[in-house]
Amino acid sequence: MTSSFKSSPLVLQKFGPAQSKVSFNYDAAFDQELTALKDAGFYRHFARLEGLPGAFPKALLHEQSRVKEVTVWCSNDYLGMGQHPVVEAALHDAATRFGAGAGGTRNIAGTHNVHAQLEEEIASLHGKESALLFTSGYVANEAAISTLASRLPNAVLLSDEMNHASMIAGIRHSKAEKKIFRHNDVQHLEQLLASVDPARPKIIVCESVYSMDGTVAPLAAIATLAKQHNALTYVDEVHAVGLYGEDGAGVAAATGTAKDIDYIQGTLAKAFGVMGGYVAGSRRAIDYIRSFASGFIFTTALSPVLANAALESIRHVRQSAVLREQHQRQVLRLKEALRSRCIPFRDEPSHIVPTIIGDPFVTREVARLLLDEYRIYIQPIFAPTVEPGTERLRLTPTPLHTDAMIDELASALSDVLSRAWRSREMSCAVA
Repeated sequence: MTSSFKSSPLVLQKFGPAQSKVSFNYDAAFDQELTALKDAGFYRHFARLEGLPGAFPKALLHEQSRVKEVTVWCSNDYLGMGQHPVVEAALHDAATRFGAGAGGTRNIAGTHNVHAQLEEEIASLHGKESALLFTSGYVANEAAISTLASRLPNAVLLSDEMNHASMIAGIRHSKAEKKIFRHNDVQHLEQLLASVDPARPKIIVCESVYSMDGTVAPLAAIATLAKQHNALTYVDEVHAVGLYGEDGAGVAAATGTAKDIDYIQGTLAKAFGVMGGYVAGSRRAIDYIRSFASGFIFTTALSPVLANAALESIRHVRQSAVLREQHQRQVLRLKEALRSRCIPFRDEPSHIVPTIIGDPFVTREVARLLLDEYRIYIQPIFAPTVEPGTERLRLTPTPLHTDAMIDELASALSDVLSRAWRSREMSCAVA
């Protein structure tokens, strides 16, 4: 059989011998960038953890050939639901009934009954008509924001300057005009809204709880402005769902503004302890995102095993406020313990307690000493997650951190912070 493909001069030229005998050194380029990252103190090391069922927040840390038990103080499993018996039972049951994977995209054999049940539960949680599942909170933000802003004609996005990378990715992908307002600055937002042609579609994008500083958005004021300027509101509640409000629906519910927020985005991977993300809103708007968001259409559906575990987790968290109440108690207890030892931290209204150190080398040394000497694991936070010069330890107490654990952490921090700074000063003096 004769091939119908015929080489053209252009094809031959494209795939012919290289004009230069000097080849680009890819490894050298990678090494140069990585070396610069290490020299700046921003290189990231990942701890290899293994959960201890029934012992959260304890975990096993794997270091080369050694394994040791540590207390985790930086988990986003805010309520410890990842190891809750209700969730574990739902996982086992679903694996037996459904198998491990979804089997395809939601459009092609990947929509299981449990997906529909979970979406109905999420919509009910937020008091919305409909909800749509995604494989992660990041994907939910990127897909939903980019779809809305790119398809609404001549839309303008108004975004808080502290918004998460996933929201920024959605904004960039949309290629829509954007205006950035100062963090939680309602007056600046109002000025920007007033500068936009009233006839243009407008979407205000913000978070309810900001994960690195623990600040909380003035949602009521933002919703009021949105009504005045005929703007849509899109609120990321990933660090709030499960934790605030009468049944854990988040800050919007706790402040009575959920009905005034058009889109609420959340996660199943933090307070609900599983995996996945979602967007909730009106039936028409969610159908719009479902029909046009490539990040939803062209990816395999969330495992039905995880969906079933998330469904039971949400139901449990909604029915009982015990975990939320204990969580808030331990947050206050931690802040009191830090304050009593003169350890600086940002005292914001939320459950996130950042101890800002402001030096990448000291921050890493503090984390190392805590782990090596006290078996306390806290992942240091560097740029680009936070601005250079604001490096920190981000503490996330849970209901399962005991008073004794809190006292141990505060005492250990008091010890290692002073030692790490002295070490830094000595190394600078020698240099």
